[in-house]
Amino acid sequence: MDCRSDEELYQLVQESRVHTIEGKVIDYIPALAKADLSSLSVAMAFPDGSCYSAGDVETKSTLQSISKVLALALALLDNGEEYVFQRVGMEPTGDPFNSIIKLETIAPHKPLNPMINAGALAVSSMIKGESVEERLGRLIQLTELIIGEEGIGYNEEVAQSELETADLNRSMAYYLKQHCVIEEEVDTVIELYTKQCAIEMNCVDLAKVGLLLAMDGKHPTTGEMILPPRVASICKTFMVTCGMYNASGEFAIRVGVPAKSGVSGGIMASVPQRCGIGIFGPALDDRGNSVAGWDLMEKMSKKYDLSMF
Repeated sequence: MDCRSDEELYQLVQESRVHTIEGKVIDYIPALAKADLSSLSVAMAFPDGSCYSAGDVETKSTLQSISKVLALALALLDNGEEYVFQRVGMEPTGDPFNSIIKLETIAPHKPLNPMINAGALAVSSMIKGESVEERLGRLIQLTELIIGEEGIGYNEEVAQSELETADLNRSMAYYLKQHCVIEEEVDTVIELYTKQCAIEMNCVDLAKVGLLLAMDGKHPTTGEMILPPRVASICKTFMVTCGMYNASGEFAIRVGVPAKSGVSGGIMASVPQRCGIGIFGPALDDRGNSVAGWDLMEKMSKKYDLSMF
């Protein structure tokens, strides 16, 4: 059974919204600390073009780590699978997403996967273009192509706030440059990465991105192949194994769908051949995932039998 009305989702949102008091908005990025703790929104997009939504649907939020999926897709299109995975691994990690320890303790010294910050920095450095503006523009163009609408942008205030507090990411980038994983200037990749993370959209847009991945890269209404099926498959696989930070295994058991979260409180999920889901709820747990968003995903998985396992 699939969702059949906005009212169905509204009831689920109301049930999950009470959990927002259990989390907190992040405070290490000042611009994100302004978010409304009680906010929660969800959308489900289906191949027939229907889309149901509930909650604070019009509220736009930045993608943060969800952008790593889009950047990976573009890097794969630009460079091919072999090139990308010579520089970034394919294995999950039990460490926090911003940990630097594995870079030092494993050989070769490359990030374990593209969904942790070190791996995402390496992936962003592979996006082709003559300038940060051109490279960010190409990423936004791909996003607009996936969604089927123009007008996607990035939040300059959030990007600047992240740039000013990016000391740990900058340290990782220098380490990666030392070991030839990143070949460009550190300041360049940090600027691109912070602006990439600040791309913003609402939950409906996010659900449409999830849907395209669920449909193996084919646009559900036009039938156009936006991404090769192999690229979509790689992205979804990383979403299962690494997408919910160091809670990815638990999420796979409790919810059972490919998903990627971000510290703005976003969750993007792709239910293979069925639907895409977009959620924003900025109250986070101690692993960086939306508290109410996680609860909502569990409720939806049970109600609509979403688990692929």
